[in-house]
Amino acid sequence: MARLQLILSVLCMCVSVCVCKVSMHGQIQSPLYPKPYPSNVHQQWDLEVPNGYQLQITFNYMDIEPSLNCYYDSLMVLHGKKLLGKFCGKNSTDPHHPGSKPILSPSNRLQLLFMADESNTEKHVGFSAFYQAVDIDECSSHDLDNSESRCTQICLNTLGSYLCTCYHGYQLRADQRTCVLGCGGDVFTEPEGFLSSPGYPKAAPLGMTCLYNISVQPGFQITLNFSNNFHIEQIDAQEPSCLFHWLQVSVPDEAPKKLCGDKSPGIIHTGSHTVELKFHTDKHGQSGGFSLHYTTQRMECKIKGGILNGRITPNFPKYSYRDYIQVLCDTGYKLMMGEEEIKSYKSMCLENGKWHLPLPECRIIDCGEPNHLLNGGFKYLSGSKNEYMSVIQYHCNEPFYAFTDTNNVNLTCEADRKWNGHNNDILHCFPVCGRPIVDIAGGRGRVLGGQQAVDNSFPWQVFLQAGGRGGAIVIGEKWLLTAAHNFNKEKLSKDELKAYVGSNKVSDYFKSDTQFESLPIESFHIHPGYKSPDYNNDIALIKLASSLTFNAGVMPVCLPAQDSELEKSGWVSGFGMTETYHTANHLRYIALPIVEQEVCHLSFEEVKKTVSDVSTLTENMFCAGLPEGGKDTCQGDSGSGFVMKKNDVFYAAGIISWEVKKTVSDVSTLTENMFCAGLPEGGKDTCQGDSGSGFVMKKNDVFYAAGIVSWGVDCGRAGRYGVYTRVARYAKWIQKIMEEN
Repeated sequence: MARLQLILSVLCMCVSVCVCKVSMHGQIQSPLYPKPYPSNVHQQWDLEVPNGYQLQITFNYMDIEPSLNCYYDSLMVLHGKKLLGKFCGKNSTDPHHPGSKPILSPSNRLQLLFMADESNTEKHVGFSAFYQAVDIDECSSHDLDNSESRCTQICLNTLGSYLCTCYHGYQLRADQRTCVLGCGGDVFTEPEGFLSSPGYPKAAPLGMTCLYNISVQPGFQITLNFSNNFHIEQIDAQEPSCLFHWLQVSVPDEAPKKLCGDKSPGIIHTGSHTVELKFHTDKHGQSGGFSLHYTTQRMECKIKGGILNGRITPNFPKYSYRDYIQVLCDTGYKLMMGEEEIKSYKSMCLENGKWHLPLPECRIIDCGEPNHLLNGGFKYLSGSKNEYMSVIQYHCNEPFYAFTDTNNVNLTCEADRKWNGHNNDILHCFPVCGRPIVDIAGGRGRVLGGQQAVDNSFPWQVFLQAGGRGGAIVIGEKWLLTAAHNFNKEKLSKDELKAYVGSNKVSDYFKSDTQFESLPIESFHIHPGYKSPDYNNDIALIKLASSLTFNAGVMPVCLPAQDSELEKSGWVSGFGMTETYHTANHLRYIALPIVEQEVCHLSFEEVKKTVSDVSTLTENMFCAGLPEGGKDTCQGDSGSGFVMKKNDVFYAAGIISWEVKKTVSDVSTLTENMFCAGLPEGGKDTCQGDSGSGFVMKKNDVFYAAGIVSWGVDCGRAGRYGVYTRVARYAKWIQKIMEEN
């Protein structure tokens, strides 16, 4: 040993020391590992893991030049001044090789010392080792530092440390190691539990008095059940006298009772929710002690009579403290507490044997006031006050609204307290389309200077202002249908778009006290295939911000099925230009026959050939107008004056002469998305200001929108016809836009 200390003292002067940080684990390797280690190596590693752990090191590889007693090259493992091992060699069969067995340090520290002489000719690699922290079982290890007994009674090992605890009846001192008697004043409040004398089943300590109080909630009665292993010293075995050792049981309003001897008291029914137990021993004798299991029983509550038109659940033979009951009414009855209806009833048995709520009553239910039906109403067919099994009948405000499959719907007040019937569907009064209360006259009045429409004969007609006068038709509670080219006149916002319904006179819409307000516009949707100035796909939808209420003056027109065929004739209405070339104040209409596509196509081909009416512009003429159009003179204005003002005096600058009303490029191509209507002799036609209005047809006594006023060449001229967007080609698109928006 002295020789080893001498070697270590010499080496300490020249060894390279690596102080490793405190860690739970780590790896140590020889210099240059896994390459051969160099010569003249003297290196030390000071390893440390946290307090409360031991350090364990395991070699997973070793190849150090072997020699007798590892004289030349070696790895030493030290704990302080104690050598735990000196290793060299490569194979586990070498006498100085550590093998695979871990080395456990007595503490949380360990040193490794690696030394190599002047040569490593065989190119030995060295070593690789893994160290880790291993928990110390302080409760069983007494040979470490401070190896005195950890705990006086019970020791509990934890990771990196330990805890002390005590037997029942004892308390842990502030030093967290020593236990002292502590059985004075314990209170047990749970409805069930165990208690025993200090140290039980070991002998009870001498010269002590322990007090236990069992105090549960009022409404419970305590029962003591002593175990068979009962022993408290007594004086006389035949007639026990509990003079020096005893267990005293005290119940309010009763005399205390002392227990001792070798026989268990068994079961004691105290009849109280509080019990005091006092265990006493003097400084002499011996008592094995006691153990008991206490339980509680509950106070009983009674029910007198029953519930008329109802039942009590659960149905028990008797009810005890803290039992709950519910009252359920028979079908068609409701719970009432006094004059107040309650959703449910629960009552609990109290500590005094009474229910905390009085029993309710079951009275016949009512379904409440029936829901209001928008655009409809109801009446009672049977029953009253909305009671169980009452029957009501809903109806829509005819002839403007109707159910889809019936005229009336009957609902019954049923047990679920709802008005049920009609498959429990949500009732909705749907608008009736295409059935005005006033028949359209059979005559052929003209929109162009034509016949005034009778009030309420075209309730779907809309007066539209979209940078100019136009029309639209009502097709739903929030939807209007019009021509896409109405939006070409200028870039309109939804706030600039104005729409009016309900009157056959334009002037009604602009009175100061008018009842006809402009409809609030939410959005408008132009067909994506429409490209101005071409009139193909000339169709658009306007969505209103609020729903219309339909009546005699406002009613939607029906929509046709997709690609359905046209009738032979129909009616068109509008507020457009009359034959005097003035816009109409009164709604006008006209009945027109449908013109075959080939006839209409040939008429426009003739128009395209006609260019002789376009005169040559000379120095004796001048032009006036706006590049965006929309403001101009027209037929019937010829010869009128164009005046100018100079020095506050008006003078005649020109006379209205001529203009190119339609050129070849103005004539659109007639497509399958259009149809023509009119008379070959002319004189009856739609005109400016009618664009977007509806061309309606009648089938099975229902009017539907067959077309939308779209375009034409002049108004009412012989051999020329009005062109209308064919609505049936767009039925699916209309439905899609309405559903998505």
